[in-house]
Amino acid sequence: MATESTPTTASEADGLEDFGYKQSLDRSIGKFASFAAGVSYISILTGTFQLFYFGFGTAGPAYLWSWPIVFVGQLCVALCFMELAAKYPVAGSVYNWAKRLGTQLVGWSAGWLMLTASIVTLAAVVLALQLNLPRLWSGFQIYGDGSTATSYAVNAVILGSILVAITTAINAWSVRLMAMINSVGVFVELIAAVLIAVILACNVTRGPQVFFSTHGYGAGESGGYLGAFLVASLASGYVMYGFDTASSLGEETVEPRRTAPKAILRAILASFVIGGAILVFAIMAAPDLDDPKLGQPDGSLQYIVESVMWGPLGKIFLVAIVIAVVVCSLAVHTAGIRLMFAMARDNALPFGSHLAKVDPKRQTPVIPAFVIGILAILILVINIGQPKIFTVLTSIAIIMIYLAYLLVTMPMLLKRFRGEWPSKDLAEGGYFTMGRWGLAVNLLAVVWGIGMALNLAWPRSAVYGTPWFNTWGAFVYIGIILGLGLLWYFTVGRRNIGVLASHSSTNDIATEAAQ
Repeated sequence: MATESTPTTASEADGLEDFGYKQSLDRSIGKFASFAAGVSYISILTGTFQLFYFGFGTAGPAYLWSWPIVFVGQLCVALCFMELAAKYPVAGSVYNWAKRLGTQLVGWSAGWLMLTASIVTLAAVVLALQLNLPRLWSGFQIYGDGSTATSYAVNAVILGSILVAITTAINAWSVRLMAMINSVGVFVELIAAVLIAVILACNVTRGPQVFFSTHGYGAGESGGYLGAFLVASLASGYVMYGFDTASSLGEETVEPRRTAPKAILRAILASFVIGGAILVFAIMAAPDLDDPKLGQPDGSLQYIVESVMWGPLGKIFLVAIVIAVVVCSLAVHTAGIRLMFAMARDNALPFGSHLAKVDPKRQTPVIPAFVIGILAILILVINIGQPKIFTVLTSIAIIMIYLAYLLVTMPMLLKRFRGEWPSKDLAEGGYFTMGRWGLAVNLLAVVWGIGMALNLAWPRSAVYGTPWFNTWGAFVYIGIILGLGLLWYFTVGRRNIGVLASHSSTNDIATEAAQ
């Protein structure tokens, strides 16, 4: 006998009925696979190893204080997302949440920013192969010897393009295959990350006092150490995001309203604890903190691991880092596909009816997989001749994700002030809700999002380079990307946006009635 708090049908349990969608994707993802999706997007090993040189080279050991600061801010965002995932665990989560909490324009803007950022992020993540594969075997330096900027960039694009092709094939083939590979990869990554932290801890040569000194960083610069620290904090801010992926796969997850919120929390907690341990113990174990290679891309955290690990152990862990890069790329690609599919079935993108098609046999959105893969490879080509512009693009991609998050947390806060959130069925059904803490946490999430977006976007030649349109790149390029999108929205899009008949649950009901 069903009670008021117990869903009576599958649709009531997955939240699709709130948007008028019918179930069209393969619901086969379990609890660990859902957790793995969030962890692999954040990717403990990819982010920490790829960006350590930037944080350390800018502000020294004390830059590590940005790690817990970013965690607290992003945890507030994650808690808001957990409530939304408990109510609406649907594909393209950020897009659908912003649409539901705000207006059609707010939702579309959040989706457009997140989608374009996801494509650029995929291109950025796959470049990390160049930092690791040639270290394992010189044969991976397919073009040139890597000693010149051109040969390094061209080879990075070759390796990255191969990986994008692989993630495209996996995502197009089957969600089950994607989830299996992702889960295995994350399992390996977590074990490797824990072992790296333990081995580094066993080789510490200095105490925690190293984190309580500026070590001369920031001296003579405008803003002093605070200015240097704010720049270095980008290294942490660039890592701890993407946890919403667990909810974006909600339409393919078993019991999503209970599974997705837990997966989001576990993903960000695991990343903070294990990633933080690696960073702390790496600095305490580094043979020489004055070694300039610690602040260079070809040295960085990999250099410390190789120096500390005995024999072939360092190489083994580099293999684990490569696995982390692969599953991170797979997760970013997967999340982008779900977002493109979610917007397309609302006819909120050009050629929406084509992008929203689901392969009847594989139950996957095949066309979005190929479109995102091709666009990511085209963006990669920019890296060959214009590496600084590519750096600017990848940086603003992170800013666009933070802005997309704000387009969720801000309307959510307004609904809280009006007493329209959280939905009563969350507490009644035993789903996750923050209860009386919701307003304070939501307010902190908004303040944090605004502050971090400004810090990330602040025009700094040290981050974005020159000339002025790169220095101000966060405003110039985001303005262009958002402006072009809004031009399509106001001239074509808004007149045609609405759930496609092929994805409408109402259409299904009408068909059944006719039969």
